[in-house]
Amino acid sequence: MNRLDLSLPFTTLILLAAGLVTLSTAAPEFGFVSKQAGFMVVGFVFAGIILLAGRRRIMAVVTPLYWLTIGLLVLTHLIGTEINGAKSWLILGPLPGFQPSELAKISLVLALANALHEKPIQSLAGYIRPALIVALPFGLVFLEPDLGSSLVLAAIGGGMLLVRGIPWRHLLLFVIVIGVALPTVVWPNLQPHQKTRLTSFLNPEADPKGSGFQVIQSRIAIGSGGIFGKGYKEGTQAQLGFIPYRYSDFIYPVLAEEGGFVAAVSLLALYALLFWRLAALAAECPYERDQLAIVGVLSLIAFQVIVNIGVTIGLAPVTGITLPLVSYGGTSLLSTIVALSLAFVIHRDRYKDW
Repeated sequence: MNRLDLSLPFTTLILLAAGLVTLSTAAPEFGFVSKQAGFMVVGFVFAGIILLAGRRRIMAVVTPLYWLTIGLLVLTHLIGTEINGAKSWLILGPLPGFQPSELAKISLVLALANALHEKPIQSLAGYIRPALIVALPFGLVFLEPDLGSSLVLAAIGGGMLLVRGIPWRHLLLFVIVIGVALPTVVWPNLQPHQKTRLTSFLNPEADPKGSGFQVIQSRIAIGSGGIFGKGYKEGTQAQLGFIPYRYSDFIYPVLAEEGGFVAAVSLLALYALLFWRLAALAAECPYERDQLAIVGVLSLIAFQVIVNIGVTIGLAPVTGITLPLVSYGGTSLLSTIVALSLAFVIHRDRYKDW
């Protein structure tokens, strides 16, 4: 009997609730909370559509969805709107603006799951198709330039390839290629402000009022929270505006300052539970394509959580990656809810034939 596992949606709902509570104290005005709640409702509608459609119908439209995403990314380069130095937003008439890079994350997971399950990779030539599937959206997003989203796309590809299985000699070759490409191709194409953000975390005190300001203020907030925190809306770093982007990229220090060590660790435990359930759901699927798709969702969310929290405590460079299900951001929230809904439906339908 195919038992319906509700642990994933239950954990997701708790994280969403924690996000709304944190946002209500982190945001400068209540309008951010109401907008986030509205996007949450839209996300639930999309989740319902995915539940009704089922795994087979969803996988049948993977190829058109992937090419639609590529088309939207190209359109963003042509007529997109630049915000915070990146031309990553697409605004079409009266419709709300959105980031096609978020749709790219979903379509990449599904397209790569389709490509990797078809036949085993026995030679370097076998990586050509998966590499092209990753390279197209990665390159378009990187050139916006949106370093954070492009890194997420790379993490999805890397995570799914590792689970699919890579011979050690191929893995060594990839490490060498990446090691050469980073200083010769990636670094020269970064904007000056991106280079500063990537290096300032190593010694933020060198420029405490400039590039190191975000990390320094974030660490002060986290450290000053103590065990139980300063109380709801009582955090001095957050409420006095010392933490920049405290409702999006740097929302975790707000939670840590006002809720203390207990709240900060509780949120990490919820994410750990979410990752464990995704890994368990993937392991229970008999078909490799289903396993890969759920692993792709796990890679998508886990990478963002690790990097975002790493940034706030000074262990990773500032890349503009939000905290899934918690940070403010309509398109990001929708893509995360859709991704988790896909994982749930794929697991639910795991014993149905293709």
